[in-house]
Amino acid sequence: MTDAALSLSLVILALALIAAAMMVRRARLWRIGKPATIDWVAGLLALPKRYLVDVHHVVGRDPYAARMHALAAGGLLGGSALALLALIPPLGASRLFWAAIALAFATAFIGGFMVGRRRIPSKPTRLSGGRFQRLPFFLAGYSLGALLVALDAALGGAIWPLAWLGLWLAAAGGFGLVLQIDRGPMRHAFAGAAHLVAHPRPGRFEGQLATALAPLDLDTPRLGAATPSDFAFNRLIGFDACIQCGRCEVACPAFAAGQPLNPKRLIQDLAASLQPNATNASYAGSPYPNARPVAGIGGPAKPIVGAGAMIHPDTLWSCTTCRACVEECPMMIEHVDAIVELRRFQTLELGALPPKAAPPLTEMRYADEPGGRPLKARTDFAAGLTLPLISAKGRAEVLLWLGEGAYELRYGRTLRALVTLLHRAGVDFAVLGEEERDCGDLARRLGDEATFQRLARENIATLSRYSFMRILTADPHALHALRNEYRAFGGAYEVVHHAAFLDELVAAGRLPLGALAEARVTYHDPCYLGRYNGEFDAPRRLLDRLGLERLEMERSGKRSMCCGGGGGAPVSDIEGERRIPDLRMGQAAATGAAIVAVACPQCSAMLEGVTGERPQVADIAELVLMAADAAATLQPAPAT
Repeated sequence: MTDAALSLSLVILALALIAAAMMVRRARLWRIGKPATIDWVAGLLALPKRYLVDVHHVVGRDPYAARMHALAAGGLLGGSALALLALIPPLGASRLFWAAIALAFATAFIGGFMVGRRRIPSKPTRLSGGRFQRLPFFLAGYSLGALLVALDAALGGAIWPLAWLGLWLAAAGGFGLVLQIDRGPMRHAFAGAAHLVAHPRPGRFEGQLATALAPLDLDTPRLGAATPSDFAFNRLIGFDACIQCGRCEVACPAFAAGQPLNPKRLIQDLAASLQPNATNASYAGSPYPNARPVAGIGGPAKPIVGAGAMIHPDTLWSCTTCRACVEECPMMIEHVDAIVELRRFQTLELGALPPKAAPPLTEMRYADEPGGRPLKARTDFAAGLTLPLISAKGRAEVLLWLGEGAYELRYGRTLRALVTLLHRAGVDFAVLGEEERDCGDLARRLGDEATFQRLARENIATLSRYSFMRILTADPHALHALRNEYRAFGGAYEVVHHAAFLDELVAAGRLPLGALAEARVTYHDPCYLGRYNGEFDAPRRLLDRLGLERLEMERSGKRSMCCGGGGGAPVSDIEGERRIPDLRMGQAAATGAAIVAVACPQCSAMLEGVTGERPQVADIAELVLMAADAAATLQPAPAT
């Protein structure tokens, strides 16, 4: 081993010790968080798979970023680890071993060059600047310097002047990287690994959707999160895991509409709040659009939300809870969970709701329905149709959950079509009628966990009185609550969406369909059916059975854009520059389709509210009924 090579190994050892000290210093901040139940052994064993498969599956959506990350991170870690192993005499004396080290650092240098190429001379808007702009230079200095030293050792000291120059370059670049651990880009490297080990939703790595909100213990002294210390400590780790790549920012419908929400900025404000005497001054990414003024100060025990804090309340209420940010995050950070926790404190402890959101919650608390309408009026849409009550039958094969939209004329048309189809297919079904309360989705998303839990328990008690095999609903929000969120309160049901159920009936031959007139259709994926519940295929299969030419929007499937109707956004009504449904309808119109097929009452209402020339909006049940009517007209007349 050359003297320069030995010195490099010792420099890397010193840098590793400094890095470890800085990691411990940052990790101490996480201890302010509340305890969390974590299977550390399982998490550590699963870390390689979570990092190399689950994370890179998301990173791979941007091929350039995936290659860049693999080369830079892989080369940096590999080269550094091998250089430390070179302190073992037999390995350090091997020129072949140093050639392998040189190859690893050459790989890291290429990755660092790619990092710089993406940012210099101009960076994409979604990427943060500041300390991140210095990162390519530190990467290049460390990897190039170490490469020169390793190459000299592999050549037996043939280029020793370059090796000593490289040693100083590696030391300077490496020290620059280490200094980025506390508050800079390199914090992501170790916090990201810790986050993957202690992830609050480990089921996501095991193929589970894991989208249900965790119940809030209503007996705790403080309801929801007011300060960083109110979050579980593994949530705090998640905030530090953010690499500020801006993918969440690009996916966020509220950000696109110019409302004061940027998921990346939100997570950075939360991460900054962990530090005593924190400020948001060092943030160098895209701001909140139309940002409301805040003091921009915080700390472990200081309020997070408020004009005198880090985050303005309007930022919280702009979120549609669509989980597009979560879906795009390569580190699998749970932005929506954090927002709901903050909302819970605002609602339950402070009563600080947006003015238009307060009346629906008040009505729900006292009338079990956000519009304050009589529960028995929920079935008025079915005038002229036979709508059997399960209270009269006692049991039914299928319980049809009508949902909140049943009071509205638009959704009433969808339900009339669905009920008609159920009768034609000979389905044994019934409804709860006035026994059906609101499912509580709106209350829970607006932070009123107490009202949600009361409604959930009362609905579960009602359902327990009757016998049925499945619950059918045309409302994805009700589907999600009944299927996933009621489980924590003892309500375990098989819940099916009407698109999937109708697809089953057609496939079984119970619902003959004729081809519709030639038309082009595009399907809008509801967030609570798609991202929340993984149902993407059944609606598309059903549309294909109708003989329509189906076109996909640029954003579809898991990466679909929200209509703007979730998370209480319509009643929060936070002002922006544009309306989210206008943006989504523009994407639909760009396909050239004449029809936008929807499968959610919220989506129907939001998209039909778009003015001007636009495609027709039709629920899947309405389209299927048209096809069933077409089939009926083709039936030969009975013989006389």
